[in-house]
Amino acid sequence: MWNQIAEQISTHTQEKFKLENRRSVGGGCINQCYCLEGQNCNYFLKINSASFADMFAAEALGLKQMYETQTIRVPKPICWGTVDQTAYIVMEWLEFGSSSSETSTEMGRKLAAMHQTKGADKFGWDTNNTIGSTPQINTWTENWADFFAEHRIGYQLRLAKRKGGSFPDTNEVISQVRAILADRQPQPSLVHGDLWSGNAASTVTGEPVILDPATYWGDREVDVAMTELFGGFPAAFYRGYNEVWQLDEGYKQRKTLYNLYHILNHFNLFGGGYGSQASRMLQQILK
Repeated sequence: MWNQIAEQISTHTQEKFKLENRRSVGGGCINQCYCLEGQNCNYFLKINSASFADMFAAEALGLKQMYETQTIRVPKPICWGTVDQTAYIVMEWLEFGSSSSETSTEMGRKLAAMHQTKGADKFGWDTNNTIGSTPQINTWTENWADFFAEHRIGYQLRLAKRKGGSFPDTNEVISQVRAILADRQPQPSLVHGDLWSGNAASTVTGEPVILDPATYWGDREVDVAMTELFGGFPAAFYRGYNEVWQLDEGYKQRKTLYNLYHILNHFNLFGGGYGSQASRMLQQILK
């Protein structure tokens, strides 16, 4: 398998890559990750069972689209596919270092620049992908309120109830989401989709990087809202973002709704206290 992947790297880069060493590295809770070391360059590899091939293909497409905006740095995807019943994705190797206040400010600026990139006139994406390991439905939709109500909150809520969650009536919640977002028709932005602190980093030279996306075209605020979950981003990040593109009035009210999607997803993935957290957020939204 390893030599076959090395051959694929050579084919796609058009430069001979001879695998000299591989070492296990961190990089995700559901995949095995490796640094593939060659004489002149290294690559980052994620592998899983063959059933994950579509997930890796969608990740590669998302990284490719973000990379092509030439705004914020993402790992460039090199090749992906299956070998010996193993799905894989190879991307460039980035050396990470510690972040500074300036790195955080620049990350905010560059994320805002990516969000300003135009490329779609609807909400959704060309294919479904995953948020964690949960399917993420990206059916193209004209109206943002319809998209988020049905394909984000509605989908997760139905899944949560199948997993035993005790939550309000799904149709009632969907109707309320539509009502909250009724006047919200933002420019479709290319969003990372899963932008918590664990998916943001800095290279050793101080360049901000985002990785492990759940990409689609949506309201830019979904990315900014998620940066406030699970520990949050430094204040410098928000200063940088607002320098380039000021957040709209009403963001603080929409933030809870947008983050409900991720809390419901965490309940579906991990259970536990995420159920009570989701219930509290639903109470706020329905009142």
